[in-house]
Order: sequence, then structure tokens, then C-alpha cells
Amino acid sequence: MRPDANLACRAPACCASIRGVLAPEAVGAVWERMRRSVSLEPPAKFFVNSGLVSTPTDIYNLLRPLLKQTVSYRYYRGGSVISHGTGWVERIVVDRPEVSTFFTPLSICVNIDSFEHLEFETRPDQLIVYTLVQGDERIVIEFAPVGRSSADEPEQQLFAFPVTADYVQMELSVLDGADTSDSAGEGSEGT
Repeated sequence: MRPDANLACRAPACCASIRGVLAPEAVGAVWERMRRSVSLEPPAKFFVNSGLVSTPTDIYNLLRPLLKQTVSYRYYRGGSVISHGTGWVERIVVDRPEVSTFFTPLSICVNIDSFEHLEFETRPDQLIVYTLVQGDERIVIEFAPVGRSSADEPEQQLFAFPVTADYVQMELSVLDGADTSDSAGEGSEGT
């Protein structure tokens, strides 16, 4: 049986010209290549303004804009708010099982491997709401508001030291030229 015998062609003139030029065994090879090149699945998923991602690389790429930003967070377990606060995103890591995820008012570290997936949606003011999910636990992360819209919400403020003669500002730097990717807060991206 010829490989193209059961295939319905949409361009019979093209098929006739292929059959007239190529040997019968070559026609089968051409049909096989054409069949493989036409895919019903898109090569990669895409999202516009909202979605649910589960691969570590996608989660990392979506959370990366939060690095070195002040965010508000709400921790839910079984639908009830357990804790909430505002903090500074220090690090986002992948493929580092020894690094814990933690949320405190001073520092936030997110280990992507701590979560099953990330849900995200765009608010009307064009900021993104991120929801990290693990089982019945959810952590909702949003950019912290610059000003208070209601008395119940925290207000973002600069941390200021009083100007006195006793205060000295110091900057620490790496002397030996070691890799500073961890100090930049990005950790390893993973593949």
C-alpha cells in the first residue's frame, strides 16, 4: 500500500506533480515530513495578562520583576487569612532545596520549588497580582501601595536614620572577586 493512499489531499494538482516527479518511495517520505511539520499543538504556551504556570522557569520569569521591590503579601490556608504583611523581596531562587521560602517584614525569599504553580492576573491599574499555590495554601503577592487608600492598609515609607554625628554609613563589597549572583538576589535560574 502506498503511504499517501489514505490521505485526503487539499491540493490535488500539487500531489499529482509530486507523484510525477518523485519515485513512489520518495512520495511517502515527503508526506511523512509534511505530516510532522504540521503540528496541532503550539510550540510553547503563551499568556496575556493572566494565567497559571507550573514550570520553574516560567514562575521565575514572572516573579523576577519583584526582586528588590517592596510587596504586600497575604498567606491563606484553606481559604482563611493566616498572616499578612509588607516586605522587601531579597531573593528568588530555583533548584536550591537547601534554601527556604520565608516572608518577614524585613526580608522575603521565594524558593520556586516550594510551590506547585503560580497564578497571575493583571489588575485594572496594570499591576500584577501573583498567587503562589501549594496544596490548600496560597500566598498572594502584590506590589505595595505607595500611599494608603484606606486606613487599614499599610503605607510604604522610606527607612530613614536620624542624622547625627554618631551615624556612619558603610558599604560592603566583595574583595576576592567571587561570584555575586547570590548576593544580587537572583539565585540560580535552572533549566
